[in-house]
Amino acid sequence: MSECRAFSSIPVIDISGLYSDNLKTRQRVADKIAVAAQDVGFFYIREHQISQQLIDNLIEQAQGFFAQPLSEKMRWHIAQSENHSGYVPEGEEQFEEGKIDHKEAYDINYDLTDLSFQRPMLGPTQWPDNADFKFHIKNYYQAARELSNRLFSAFALALGLEENTFVANLKHPPNQLRLIHYPYDPSAQDKEGIGAHTDYECFTLLLPTTDGLEVMNDQGEWIDAPFIPGTIVVNIGDMLEILSHGRFLATSHRVRKVKQERYSFPMFCSLDYDTLVAPLLPPAEGVQPGQYQALKCGDHLYAQTIQTFNYLKKQWRSGTLTMPDAARSTASFGQLAKTL
Repeated sequence: MSECRAFSSIPVIDISGLYSDNLKTRQRVADKIAVAAQDVGFFYIREHQISQQLIDNLIEQAQGFFAQPLSEKMRWHIAQSENHSGYVPEGEEQFEEGKIDHKEAYDINYDLTDLSFQRPMLGPTQWPDNADFKFHIKNYYQAARELSNRLFSAFALALGLEENTFVANLKHPPNQLRLIHYPYDPSAQDKEGIGAHTDYECFTLLLPTTDGLEVMNDQGEWIDAPFIPGTIVVNIGDMLEILSHGRFLATSHRVRKVKQERYSFPMFCSLDYDTLVAPLLPPAEGVQPGQYQALKCGDHLYAQTIQTFNYLKKQWRSGTLTMPDAARSTASFGQLAKTL
């Protein structure tokens, strides 16, 4: 692991080789992913095999939903759901107390049908009463899930593990697809960013429509991650930092305030809810034994979400909701952890 990740740009990786029947070809791609995950924690992928038509349909449905009056969108407020899915109005989600990110969202979770697997973040998804919205969003969700499964195999190879290491724990993962809308903001100065954070899951597949994403290097500098047509951004999350025993760091990132209207579609990819996430390798160089403690996948996701969404914070503070055991703060990983 690099002592100081002083990167100034985000690498681009062609992943077409991951679809090859030849293990050596897949391993060559995984080796490139290993370097990017270790040295940056972010990378773009090309040739991901999600069709442009699926992407165009996703964007069109998001635009149509967010163009509705607030009163109509609030019919599907996230607090009404069984699996933390639905509409997220501006100000509902906060990474930092007192700072509101100028955005709204609609969260799509694993649409569980077998309720024997139901958990706090896993259940039937709350869908608007729009058949086209549900059809097109579910199609993109499924394509992104298939891509995430292929990348789980690639990350296993990147860590020197058996390619199928994670397969048994990818049956009902609480993956979340967020449709995020940043409205036109004439007051934005196109420089200040808020909401610096790491992602809670193993990794994220991010599809943006414009510039605005910034990534922090180990010198505390914010590096621009511009929009590159035809690519998806991948970044390491908290759980993969644990699994890799500190080899792959969950890199802090934020969205820069920009005047232009912007859409962003992150798919947060995790393992099954009850999976025990623990280091799979000896400590990376510079990592102390015991630095990374095991945690339950779903409990970590739920605890972080409780600390971020106001409707859950209120339930927690009133005693109607219980925080999972061994909950971590929202700044427990990546560069943010070094500042505690």
